[in-house]
Amino acid sequence: MFHWFVLVATGGAVGSILRYTLSLVSLKIYPGQIFPWATLLANLIGCFLIGLLVGYLPKQISYQHEWKLLLITGFCGGLTTFSTFGLDGLILLQNHRYILWAIYFLLTNLFGTLLVAVGWWITK
Repeated sequence: MFHWFVLVATGGAVGSILRYTLSLVSLKIYPGQIFPWATLLANLIGCFLIGLLVGYLPKQISYQHEWKLLLITGFCGGLTTFSTFGLDGLILLQNHRYILWAIYFLLTNLFGTLLVAVGWWITK
């Protein structure tokens, strides 16, 4: 079981490095930027990748739980947790849980932003 943690940590490290690299490249291309391009790009790439991986990995004969831990939990999680948010939302929609999806979407976005503000305010 310890190797599962190593897989998640390894994938997470690579995803985090990619996210940081996107930030550096974004600042080089758009110095003094106001819009969070790197975050948007990381979120969109992560969402696309998690969709590909969730669709592709189960179809493979050699599909292993370890690949999910490395690529989905680790890499996509290190790149952006927004991809998991998107996947969870898609699962709710696929299961026709439209009200639950709306509640999840609103609570995550509204309270997430509110809690960032509260955390920031506490430090003032």
